[in-house]
Amino acid sequence: MKDVSTPLMNLLEKFLDVAAQRHDLVVGNMANVDTPAYQTKDIDFRGELQRAVADGSGNFLPVVRSVRGLLARPDGNNVSMDREGLLLAETQMQFNLGVQFMRHEFQSLLYAINEGNKTT
Repeated sequence: MKDVSTPLMNLLEKFLDVAAQRHDLVVGNMANVDTPAYQTKDIDFRGELQRAVADGSGNFLPVVRSVRGLLARPDGNNVSMDREGLLLAETQMQFNLGVQFMRHEFQSLLYAINEGNKTT
C-alpha cells in the first residue's frame, strides 16, 4: 500500500512530535520542583520545529537547554510552577490544534476516497 500522507500531514506530524517532546520537558520540570540544584529545561519550540522540518531522517531529537534568568531558591532549584503551568497549558493547546488540523486532513482524504460522497 502506498503512503497516503500529504505534505501538510508530514508537517503536522513533526509539529505534534515537537509539542509532545516539549510537554515531556515541562512535566519533567514540574516533577523536579523539589529536587535540589535542578535547573529548568526547555526547547525553543519554533526553532526546533524548523529544524524538524528541515531534518529528513525521521530521527529528530530536539536540543534541550537550561533556561537562564529564572530565580533560584537557596537549594539551587529554579523551577517556577507558575511558568511551567503556563507552558503546559500552551503546549496542550498547540498539540490539540495540531490534532484538529490532522483530523481535517484525514477527513479531506476520506472525502476524496469516497469521491465526494458523504459518509457517516
